[in-house]
Amino acid sequence: QGEHPELLEKGLEERLAFCKRWGTDQMVEMQKADLKNYGVEFDLWFRERDLHAAGALEEAIAFLDERGLLFEAEDAKWFRSTDFGDDKDRVIVKSDGSYTYVTADIAYHHDKLKRGYTKLIDIWGPDHHGYIGRMQAAIQALGYSEDTLEVLILQYVALLRNGEQVKMSKRAGEFITMQDLVDEVGKDAARFFFLNRSPESHLDFDLDLAVEQSNENPVFYVQYAHARISSILRQGRDMGVSLPNSKEVDLSLLTHDSEIALIKQMASLPEELLTAAMQREPHRVTRYALDLASLFHSFYTHCHILGEKEQLRDARLVLVAQVQVVLRKVLGILGVDAPEQM
Repeated sequence: QGEHPELLEKGLEERLAFCKRWGTDQMVEMQKADLKNYGVEFDLWFRERDLHAAGALEEAIAFLDERGLLFEAEDAKWFRSTDFGDDKDRVIVKSDGSYTYVTADIAYHHDKLKRGYTKLIDIWGPDHHGYIGRMQAAIQALGYSEDTLEVLILQYVALLRNGEQVKMSKRAGEFITMQDLVDEVGKDAARFFFLNRSPESHLDFDLDLAVEQSNENPVFYVQYAHARISSILRQGRDMGVSLPNSKEVDLSLLTHDSEIALIKQMASLPEELLTAAMQREPHRVTRYALDLASLFHSFYTHCHILGEKEQLRDARLVLVAQVQVVLRKVLGILGVDAPEQM
């Protein structure tokens, strides 16, 4: 009443419609804030109601009708999606005049393509797998090639605590938000755990493991490798040994198997990043980080650094410094911090 006194003069339906819009907007703002804390910010948030208000659904229907891709049957309007490989034609206007879900989806993709985008990548839940064919049919009906739309199916996540699944229920209002998760395990663990699985794989997110400071915790394992290298370099400075210029070091002394393995792993980074991007597989980057950290920990076990003779010591200092650079870059790509000490 204080912020919107005009509501008192409106009818019940108008007040309910306002409250629905207001409540939705508040929830979206909460989601934006939670995602920002998690390290994700979208350039544009698009509401379906904006499509309806702009007449985008009617425009998309008219476009398909002009191309002869609609027909009427059973008092409804149908889209000839089978002409483009779908398993059956789809209703887009029901007998009561209302639109189906697919109508809004066609209008949204039509709008996005008109805005100049040439590649659309949708991320859907596992219960929408059967929806791919009809949307790819719609994309072709709009005049674009089938591969203009790429759909990634993301599997569900289960949260585990004390070895048991955390029960959640939308009906009972029992759930854990993204912010709850970040508050409990931290942004770094949350991001690394989510990114450490392929999109098509189910994830059991172990809340206890995510906060554990042990080698079993993957994000701790990688971050500890970075921090351990910082410790080595600090110890060197305390001993009066500064990091040498790589051009002034005899790197041919790096012949141990663990040293060669580190060098090969670092050299493979560009190819790994390209593959991860082209195949939409960010988990390849977390696996790369884990492999590099593992190789470094193995090297640290088998090879002394500061206690070696000067030439070999300097070569190994250069090596571990470069490992740290790569770890920092990879963690940065993942949106995970690279701590100097732990």
